[in-house]
Amino acid sequence: MRITLLRHGSPDFEWQRSVRGYEFKQLEREYDGATINDSPPAESVQQITHHHCFVCSDLARSLDSAKALGVAQVDFSDRLFRELNLPYFDKTSLRLPLEIWVIVLRSLWYMGFSKNSESYREARSRAKSAAERLIELASKHHAVLLVGHGFLNHYIAKELRALGWNGPSSPGRKYWEFGSYEMCVTTE
Repeated sequence: MRITLLRHGSPDFEWQRSVRGYEFKQLEREYDGATINDSPPAESVQQITHHHCFVCSDLARSLDSAKALGVAQVDFSDRLFRELNLPYFDKTSLRLPLEIWVIVLRSLWYMGFSKNSESYREARSRAKSAAERLIELASKHHAVLLVGHGFLNHYIAKELRALGWNGPSSPGRKYWEFGSYEMCVTTE
């Protein structure tokens, strides 16, 4: 059985800007609605020939990436496979570059701050559920490709490896990068 975790393409989203903390609710909506603005490399496109089941989150950047890869039909799309969103403050008027906000908020999230998002513990639990769903699909289809998101893919990979699946410690952090995880099934 094989599960490949592939990160979506580059979102059509402006990262190079400064924003106030209270603007994150709107930024989250904007980012979650973003399509992609690039094409996949040949190595990523080749992955579809090795898989029999295609899975995405329900976000445009995941679904559009599957289409760009040449996936004719997504077999399963669900919010279970959405990215691990950042927490944010409701009233902070502090203005910082968006990239700095992302680093600060993700660091605070690891330390327990989860206002307006799922907690670290909840996110890990969701990653475990996502891994279990992918394993279930792999047992039926033999080879599954998830066109997913960076942080969630990372935590799914950790769950798969903890369950004895062989593959890289990270499925890749850059857009269109992927990692494949395999479990040998013996028949007696």
